[in-house]
Amino acid sequence: MALTKKQIKQLKALAHHLNPIIQVGKNDLSDAAVKQADETIEKRELIKCDVLDGSGLTAKEAGEELAERLGAELVQVIGNRFVLYRASRRDDIEKIKLVRG
Repeated sequence: MALTKKQIKQLKALAHHLNPIIQVGKNDLSDAAVKQADETIEKRELIKCDVLDGSGLTAKEAGEELAERLGAELVQVIGNRFVLYRASRRDDIEKIKLVRG
């Protein structure tokens, strides 16, 4: 599901106040990191991730790879951080209502 410019702007605003939850370190995107990110994004829908100095990946590379492995959308990349969005399939959480168009 490709996000529109309005939806990206909305998600950027929501992500601004988030602290990075997932850290990509020297092991890059290990299966354990991907599993943790999958569980977290399913609970929150929007997550901010941090790429540490020891990683061999840039934030853009890590964001694109993680988004692909999770079936998520890469919302933005700033410096060594990136934001991912994926609509949750769970009914017990408050979902983000995306703007139209």
